[in-house]
Amino acid sequence: MPDKTLAQQLVEVLDDAKARDVRVIDVRGATSITDDMIIASGTSSRHVSAVADRLIDTMRQRGVRALGVEGRDVGEWVLIDFGDALVHVMLPETREHYQLEKLWSHAAGAEASASESG
Repeated sequence: MPDKTLAQQLVEVLDDAKARDVRVIDVRGATSITDDMIIASGTSSRHVSAVADRLIDTMRQRGVRALGVEGRDVGEWVLIDFGDALVHVMLPETREHYQLEKLWSHAAGAEASASESG
């Protein structure tokens, strides 16, 4: 069996940490900063922080270090940069407010449509 992709590993850890509503968006056609945008929810600010900590620690044990982490202390929205994947762990109300899935899905879809026509 081939090795799991980075996104698959991240989703596996998020699932183990009981993150909710985990979504992976392929954004290669929309941006050069990353390949995948992964968005997940926590049930409270404490849970959001705990999910982020577990993700960072587990991936470090697997030899993958986070390049940057923002928002860890607050727990409303933690952004973790793994290079080829950006992970957003958010409170549900924060996630609803910013609607990243809609933003990135639209951008990736629009970019793919434009590149297919030319």
